[in-house]
Amino acid sequence: MKCELVENRLIVWNIDDSRKLFSSGYYGKPIGIPKPKFDEINVPLILDLIEGLYLLEIKKITIHKEKKKITIKDMVEICKKEYHDFDKKYLVYKNFRDKGYIINPGLKFGCDFAVYEKGPGIDHAPFLIQVYNRSDNISSTAIVLAGRLATTVRKQFILAIPKGKDKVDFLALDWWKA
Repeated sequence: MKCELVENRLIVWNIDDSRKLFSSGYYGKPIGIPKPKFDEINVPLILDLIEGLYLLEIKKITIHKEKKKITIKDMVEICKKEYHDFDKKYLVYKNFRDKGYIINPGLKFGCDFAVYEKGPGIDHAPFLIQVYNRSDNISSTAIVLAGRLATTVRKQFILAIPKGKDKVDFLALDWWKA
């Protein structure tokens, strides 16, 4: 499936390809359809750069810009310019996707990722993920803020802490009413 790199997004212009890609794992967002169903997709699909790199690596898509094919190496460099701590965030994204989870940007929740077990529109994302470096200091205020947010939206807040080049440690925070 062919994608076009437009600024910091990827677009799948072919409608059949958009439908297939979305239905194969909830990749991307159909333009103008806030809560799409598989059979409703009749518009191009917009992919986030991180999911685009993942799809390129697993050979589900090709990426082009101005008729030039973008390589994995090119895509990594593009992503590094767009994302702070890209390598760590990508490792966490890949970790969840490889385990069969659906992972979307978590911007509306104030975190790095929202993770679904089945998919948007089927279930709510049970997990909010924030990626940290091992050397990061995390204040107690930041922990309380994250916990309050996650509790308010009925999700579990998880700290993802990459370890080396291919491992991730997870610390899940649960909140109880006393």
